[in-house]
Amino acid sequence: MSSAKVVSTLYETDFVEWVNQTAQLLREHRFDAVDLENLVEEVEDLSRRERDALYSNLKVILIHLLKWQFQSERHTSSWRASIVEHRQRLQRQLKNAPSLKPYLEETFLECYEDARSLAVAETGLDLAVFPQECPYTVRETLAQDFWPIS
Repeated sequence: MSSAKVVSTLYETDFVEWVNQTAQLLREHRFDAVDLENLVEEVEDLSRRERDALYSNLKVILIHLLKWQFQSERHTSSWRASIVEHRQRLQRQLKNAPSLKPYLEETFLECYEDARSLAVAETGLDLAVFPQECPYTVRETLAQDFWPIS
């Protein structure tokens, strides 16, 4: 069995060891032994994971901003902390991968729709309470000093 086939089989049975061996093979410039098919898949998946993390952080911010604005009598420090934490995560992610900025802007409205639905589920309020159009800009959503007024 070729070493690339052994590494490919390892991908199925022990992912961590596959990663370690693949890294070692790359360091040694033994490209003929690298499981290229799975390596390409994993590299592409890294980008998807980054986009998914960005979307998830953005959605959490939007949910909490909606709750902050439309349930002002129920403000909690945990909502504030969650908004701050997820803004920090997004800012760090955009700093480390500026190429995600267009994705953020492209998916902002779709993310708001998801956040709006989840805000309904979390609060028990009617969907009509929350604006159909996102009441915040991307800039406001990410700004550490932005807190919507009810």
